Amino acid sequence: MRSILITGAASGIGAGIAHELAAAGHHVIVSDLSLEGAEAVAAEIHGRGGSAEAVALDVTSGESVAAALAAVSRPVEVLVNNAGLQHVSPLEEFPLAKWDFLVQVMLVGVARLTRAVLPGMRERGFGRIVNIGSIHALVASPYKSAYVAAKHGLVGFSKVIALETADTDITINTICPSYVKTPLVDRQITDQARTRGISEAEVVGQVMLKPMPKGVFIEMDELAGTTAFLISPAARNMTGQTLVLDGGWTVQ
Repeated sequence: MRSILITGAASGIGAGIAHELAAAGHHVIVSDLSLEGAEAVAAEIHGRGGSAEAVALDVTSGESVAAALAAVSRPVEVLVNNAGLQHVSPLEEFPLAKWDFLVQVMLVGVARLTRAVLPGMRERGFGRIVNIGSIHALVASPYKSAYVAAKHGLVGFSKVIALETADTDITINTICPSYVKTPLVDRQITDQARTRGISEAEVVGQVMLKPMPKGVFIEMDELAGTTAFLISPAARNMTGQTLVLDGGWTVQ
């Protein structure tokens, strides 16, 4: 059993991965900007017989990161960097404060938290870092300049940290799914329909699923299963890699 800290785990992909990894017998530290939301997910895990705790965590704040790591009941053996958000807008209309905030959460925040857990991982001689990237770490879509820039940066960051931790049993990898049906994606459907001047059904069929030959949303068990593999002994020599779950999008 590993102790796994997941960021942005009060809903969506983070909550889904938390439930799946807890069901597999791991201890899950459910962290989120919303402590109430994190506690609700931890309570659900407890209700199903799993092991979990909740902690408030703002990845854009060094003080919050330090407080969260001091509050957890056991050392963080596995870090899943999942916290994220989206804003859909042409660059000319994109508020720069919002642009900066997306990068702070999804790139600088990842570096901040990774930096904080690495000394303990080095001391214990073991660590696994799994970044939840995106198909947009590899390709672009219009109106998502901040998100695409942050996710592209995440892949480069992972490669560098893989080299910096190659001298010990620490790995860092990035999972890049295409669209997963979450509340974040539901909001994107609405935003994309408004920005593009098309219906929400057309956004799903023509924008989101059309580039994927398999034509279906990625499911939560796929993300959790890939994460479980990356933290298993079988993946101990996989590091700095990008695992793409995209229904064939990028093979075309």
